[in-house]
Amino acid sequence: MIGMLIAVVIFNFIVYKTNKRLTLNQIVHIWTFSIALQSCFDIFVEFKFHGYWYFDKEIDWPGLIPHLLIVPPVNIIFLNFFPFKSKTSTQITYLFFFVIVILAYEKIALLPEPFGYFHYGWWRLWHAVILDPILLFILLGFYKWICKLERRAGSSYEKPRY
Repeated sequence: MIGMLIAVVIFNFIVYKTNKRLTLNQIVHIWTFSIALQSCFDIFVEFKFHGYWYFDKEIDWPGLIPHLLIVPPVNIIFLNFFPFKSKTSTQITYLFFFVIVILAYEKIALLPEPFGYFHYGWWRLWHAVILDPILLFILLGFYKWICKLERRAGSSYEKPRY
């Protein structure tokens, strides 16, 4: 639990101190989308198939913390620093290193309590190696769609900075 609370503080601090790109509207959309996407994924992988779980295999209140306060800020950090105006090779390199950081964090979350809170069933790190880039591409597509909707709305939204 200690490791998770430290992660919540650090990731949210980074979001609120470094965000230069995302509007408040985009943050709300990304935060909500992140919760929805992870919840849909975890209904099957975590609860139905017991691939992994937070704390214990049952649905519990502490297990909501990663869904609500860790994954959304990590996604916002990813988008805030994504090199949208760079070459494709730079974008792929950024994605590669970001996935490496996520995998390192996952290994830390697997530590025994009180620092760890994540547990594997049949899930292994290589599953995350394959799925994390796919999920980040989905996130990028959602962000670009939100930016397109904001431009189309023509309202007082800030213009996207990518």
